[in-house]
Amino acid sequence: MSIFGCQDGDLATIQGFLGAVPNATGLSSFLCDKLNLIDGRLGSTKLAVDNTYLLFSAYLVFAMQLGFAMLCAGSVRAKNTMNIMLTNVLDAACGGISYYVFGFAFAFGLGGKTNGFIGHFNWGLNGFPNGTFDYSFFLFQWAFAIAAAGITSGSIAERTQFVAYLVYSSFLTGFVYPIVSHWLWSADGWLSASKTVGPGGLLFGSGAIDFAGSGVVHMVGGVAGFWGALIEGPRIGRFDKSGNSTNFRGHSATLVVLGTFLLWFGWYGFNPGSFLTILQPYEGVKGHWSGVGRTAVTTTLAGCTAAVTTLFGKRFLDGHWNVLDVCNGLLGGFAAITASCSVVAPWASILCGFGSAWVLIGLNKLAARLHFDDPLEAAQLHGGCGAWGLLFVGLFAEKNYVNQVYQTTFDRPYGLFMGGGGKLLAAQIIEIISIAAWVTVTMGPLFYGLHKFRLLRITPQDEIAGMDVTRHGGTAYIHHDNSEHHLQMHTINGQKRTDNDQMPI
Repeated sequence: MSIFGCQDGDLATIQGFLGAVPNATGLSSFLCDKLNLIDGRLGSTKLAVDNTYLLFSAYLVFAMQLGFAMLCAGSVRAKNTMNIMLTNVLDAACGGISYYVFGFAFAFGLGGKTNGFIGHFNWGLNGFPNGTFDYSFFLFQWAFAIAAAGITSGSIAERTQFVAYLVYSSFLTGFVYPIVSHWLWSADGWLSASKTVGPGGLLFGSGAIDFAGSGVVHMVGGVAGFWGALIEGPRIGRFDKSGNSTNFRGHSATLVVLGTFLLWFGWYGFNPGSFLTILQPYEGVKGHWSGVGRTAVTTTLAGCTAAVTTLFGKRFLDGHWNVLDVCNGLLGGFAAITASCSVVAPWASILCGFGSAWVLIGLNKLAARLHFDDPLEAAQLHGGCGAWGLLFVGLFAEKNYVNQVYQTTFDRPYGLFMGGGGKLLAAQIIEIISIAAWVTVTMGPLFYGLHKFRLLRITPQDEIAGMDVTRHGGTAYIHHDNSEHHLQMHTINGQKRTDNDQMPI
């Protein structure tokens, strides 16, 4: 729509103003042409700024893959470092191909007929760019898709065959995840809060609000990881014969902390970037740029609150100040606020982070009691905290933020505790149930089939020795974990020794 250019009737209006000026008609046409040129240039500038913003956000989200890699590497034992790093690299590589060929079309493809369940157009980016999408949008959505696959890989780390990883990762990024993103984020999705085409209106007049993917990304990856870890069973030695939990700590707290900070940094693309555009005014000096800033603030406060709550909660329960638990608590806060980051006030995000910390602590206690083994706590963190984040939207979403972000001319349902009734909360509950059911009926049978054909879990011998040596040609780096009793050395404190001298380590 033209803003500065000439509209219908403007040419005649200009001619009327010019009156008896010689060649008024030509002068009017000249002025309109110049205004149309300015309008076109400004429109192109807006598209350039918005696409640059989206590309920058996509780069930040992709940088989270480095964070996932460091977090995963530090959270597993040293003998499986090469394996988990390779799976993280292939998240991006295999996910890029499968999302290009199938995933994006399933997620956002809109052809001649609408379909609220699944997309069916733009296969292999056919028809790009167009009036709806540019390449920047594909890149941004691909970065989200591979994040979901990375979550799942953490749940089944240290015991999964590599071929099984390739199968489930491609299936998740190419089919399972895109279907859910179509429901919530496409213009015709049956759960979408941005639905503009297709039969029927918004679910309960609101649709389910999942702004940046507490459900679409985190619940999908967490529930998939839950079924993979459950079907595989715990790692050898994780629980003793009496059923007591054995502490399998990752080999590098340094890498865990590094990965956590990298993920924190990338989340500023994950959540604020989900506005997709930034040059969109609201009123006065406010616009999408205000929402972007507020979203960064709510994201920060939720993560910080979750980290501090976890610190003192674990100190009270276990008697330790544990940096690894604090890192997971921080990430749980981010996963929870991701759904509501744009539609809640900063003070509410503190409540979201506080609640997510206790959700994670409680689910970890339950997992240990039920002998459920997830090396990165991914199912509990992303699945459990993601579900809590969806419920939080239905409780604390604010009316003015919902109307601004989703740009509606009518008052939509908003948070129950903010006076908006229960319609939005009902839509959020349906989203939770739908995602859990969809991932269960797709990924559950896939993992079970791989298990039945003995393609899921490695042999006990390989698991004990470590997959780096048995499957990947060597260790990531020289690391001694007391499995070697003696170290041959040529000198002791600078003095020569005989070959029979040995030094214990």
